[in-house]
Amino acid sequence: MARNLATVQDIIAAKRDGLELSDNDMRRIVLDYAADKIPDYQMAALLMAAYIRGLSLNETIALTRAMVDSGSTVDLSNISGVKVDKHSSGGVGDKTTLVLVPMLAACGLRVPKMSGRGLGFTGGTLDKLESIPGLTTSLPIHQFVRQVEEIGAAIAGQTADLVPADKKIYALRDVTATVDSIPLIAASIMSKKIACSTDIILIDVKVGTGAFMQNVAQAKELSHFLLSIGRAFGRRVTVAITDMNQPLGRAVGNALEVAEAVETLKGHGPGDVRELCVQLCSVILDMIGSYGTLEQSLRTAQAVLDDGSALDRFRKIISAQGGDPEIIDNPDRLPRARLQQSVPSSKSGYVVRIDCAAIGRAAGVLGAGRERKEDNIDPAVGVIVRKKLGDWVEEGEALAELYSNDAARLPAAMQLVSNAYVIATERCSEDVRLIHEIVR
Repeated sequence: MARNLATVQDIIAAKRDGLELSDNDMRRIVLDYAADKIPDYQMAALLMAAYIRGLSLNETIALTRAMVDSGSTVDLSNISGVKVDKHSSGGVGDKTTLVLVPMLAACGLRVPKMSGRGLGFTGGTLDKLESIPGLTTSLPIHQFVRQVEEIGAAIAGQTADLVPADKKIYALRDVTATVDSIPLIAASIMSKKIACSTDIILIDVKVGTGAFMQNVAQAKELSHFLLSIGRAFGRRVTVAITDMNQPLGRAVGNALEVAEAVETLKGHGPGDVRELCVQLCSVILDMIGSYGTLEQSLRTAQAVLDDGSALDRFRKIISAQGGDPEIIDNPDRLPRARLQQSVPSSKSGYVVRIDCAAIGRAAGVLGAGRERKEDNIDPAVGVIVRKKLGDWVEEGEALAELYSNDAARLPAAMQLVSNAYVIATERCSEDVRLIHEIVR
């Protein structure tokens, strides 16, 4: 059994030597770090020790609990109905939140969605939403809660006093090469979900060339931690392991993805975006248990797209958060890039592999993403993917279209996209699976 240790140095040394930290020691070091009583260099040493030695499930639960307790929580007790939350571990072209949140609200659920910004090759929901003229994602908690009660959903950024320890620890992980630790990822995700006090939580764990989890085995390990933490806090959690070996949909870039999300909400849009959102929505409805069988849940999810009720809910979300709802009927009101450049294929053949992260980095080179949190982004720029896995392409035919406001950025982005594609004379025999597994 883990014993309480006397000093921060003792805690660091214990983790360095592979010992399990007690709940009290984990709590003390997290809360003291959040309160600026422990310097960055000591927390960085502990994070590296945890990265190398790993954290047990008990340590991960203790870390999660301490991060939740480092700040305030969102009180949703006065909101009627079932409160649900969805989180994605991050990917390229992943605009599911923009579609799924209004779908769930149209099904009669309450969706208090706290989202994040993009970093590196992955896009952020807040950046996408803020490409809508006038829209704000900085909502005071009282406004956030009232909006969820009145129209069923709100999508906002994490407030300063919500899980502040996670903010500090994540920023330190980002510059100390400790981001891709499964226990640290799980604690970071679940601390924010638990602080939001929802009843039902769906975690979309991306796996593939454009995700932190490179294979299904890693994704299953992360799923185990996520489900176990949820159980420890009395929350109902399901994990969907979904594919990120190619961009989701065709648009990669903030305003471009909003336009594609709107098309999906209109009942059109790329088939993979629609299918994933319908499947994830039906999983949540099935978790609740009052929507009939899984097949009936699927039909309900499809119906709110086809009858326009999810689109109407998205319009209300935009209006409530100060945005221009006219972008739904007139997407030209979204920011538009001045320059467009095709990326031609160097040969004919089938697309057998796409380095998804490289597509995301190309969008970043054009200005759609950020490498540092303080970087500014250009909401208009990005990539439209023309060829996806299994597609036939002729030599000289466009693999993708680049949208830019700076001609000097185009050559590097073109090279990244061109190198991201592997073209072969024979089609890959392996099927493209959108959902690898649902882990309950």
